[in-house]
Amino acid sequence: MVLNNKELIAGTKLPDLKRIVTQEHINLYAEASGDFNPIHIDSEFARQTPLGGTIAHGMLILAYVSEFMTNSFGQAWLTGGSLSARFKAPAYPGDTITVNGQVTDVRKEDGILSVNCDVLCHNQQDDPVIICDTKVKVTADEDSG
Repeated sequence: MVLNNKELIAGTKLPDLKRIVTQEHINLYAEASGDFNPIHIDSEFARQTPLGGTIAHGMLILAYVSEFMTNSFGQAWLTGGSLSARFKAPAYPGDTITVNGQVTDVRKEDGILSVNCDVLCHNQQDDPVIICDTKVKVTADEDSG
């Protein structure tokens, strides 16, 4: 559901996104990215590390943030979105990652709305995995999609 301009006010909550991390998704991401670090794909190796098992690529989880923002802002996110991310904890196969957030600031200049959002990815225990500040530019005269 792409937000319309009337919904673009500080405090507006964005619709949650939930994704279950699987080893298959991690392996597919390794193929797509070329990142075959054994911490991601070699369960025997990963079990011997302090992490205790394989973990998802941080950028795989960050892709969920982009999907989340695209769901809320459509093409505006894809063509004019930016983010700053802080990685807080690993995501493991079997984790349910929830992405949620809200609009924190909206400024209008020259017919463009600059929309800032706080975004949080957390696991099923509510432990933060990634925290993001995002910004997207939306045409003020039309719906945001």
